[in-house]
Amino acid sequence: MSLPLEDKIRKSREVISDAFDKFDRTAIAFTGGKDSTLMLWIIRNVCQEKHIEVPELMFINEGYVFEEVKSFVEKIAEQWNLRLCEVKNNDVLKQVSKVGDPVYVDRLNEENRQELAKLGFKEKYFPFEPESYVGNHLMKTVAMKKYIKERGVQALFTGIRWDEQEARRDETYFSPREDHIRVHPILHFRERDVWKAIKKFNIPTPVLYAQGYRSLGAKGSTTKTSDKPAWEQDLESTPERAGRRQDKENIMKRLRELGYM
Repeated sequence: MSLPLEDKIRKSREVISDAFDKFDRTAIAFTGGKDSTLMLWIIRNVCQEKHIEVPELMFINEGYVFEEVKSFVEKIAEQWNLRLCEVKNNDVLKQVSKVGDPVYVDRLNEENRQELAKLGFKEKYFPFEPESYVGNHLMKTVAMKKYIKERGVQALFTGIRWDEQEARRDETYFSPREDHIRVHPILHFRERDVWKAIKKFNIPTPVLYAQGYRSLGAKGSTTKTSDKPAWEQDLESTPERAGRRQDKENIMKRLRELGYM
């Protein structure tokens, strides 16, 4: 039997409070999507009650983000008076001006070449595509791991959910990684719960959801799933991430093992 929304929020608050009790240096992976915004809203409420500062927001700019998402992230950070750090893999970005441009391996720094070796990549170049296997790892995972190391982050909050993607169904609220802990406060929420909470508490989200986008990824590889607003679509019988690049969806387990969210 599904828990009432209030109980689900209460569980999230418990996970967040527990994380603050266990770790001194935390950060929030903020994508600007509905899930991470709900998570941020709950974290902010917990911080207000504990009279502590909200952890810094880490926003990954993979090189092809929706302008609407980027402006939303910046707006929330300003309106809620939060610290925001935009992270990028500039070593890759300096070679490209648009999606599809070649990225030459011998022009990359040693760190990125080593990361490509982990993937077994042996070609001389690859096309710049943030949501491909190679692109996702370099533009998101590598950039995120660098941020975690430089900031000395002990625990990173993320807004993933059990029902969102097959590779995430075995996740736990506190998930150990190589050099930090991932904290997933809204794992138990379903997509419908997220929208119920957003509507009930008037939590802002990017305008793209009202235009028919149901899940937001890179700009060039994310499509609308309907002309209806996301919350009015058939959330129970149709895939949430149908509008996302499907070859990435199929390798999510491998990406997670490399350190992706």
